[in-house]
Amino acid sequence: MAKKENIVFYGTGRRKSSIARVRLLEGTGKITINGKDIDEFFGLETLKVIVRQPLTVTNTTSKYDVIATVKGGGTTGQAGAIRHGLARALNEANQEYRPILKQNGFLTRDPRMKERKKYGLKKARKAPQFSKR
Repeated sequence: MAKKENIVFYGTGRRKSSIARVRLLEGTGKITINGKDIDEFFGLETLKVIVRQPLTVTNTTSKYDVIATVKGGGTTGQAGAIRHGLARALNEANQEYRPILKQNGFLTRDPRMKERKKYGLKKARKAPQFSKR
């Protein structure tokens, strides 16, 4: 007898130097990131809100289970990457969510990156102290 498989939707999200691979399964609304629960993975409440935004906007908080794998960057970048990947997976799950997700800017990849360090400077823009003598 064949085992009934859950329908899975995938989405890849990027933010700064973070990359998130998000899987969306039909379930109860459980969010797992790198094998840990969302409350265990993110300490700040604002980061949890950022991750849940696509689900909240589309009213699917208790409809899907989210399994995410995220690498690179800091916690804020990782939260943004998960949000981007989740929005892409929701878009794949149902095309009717696209206008809502696009209107809130969740499908757009944030292009802001760390500026490179220039020679003669200490950081990207910080110059050494100037002395006339």
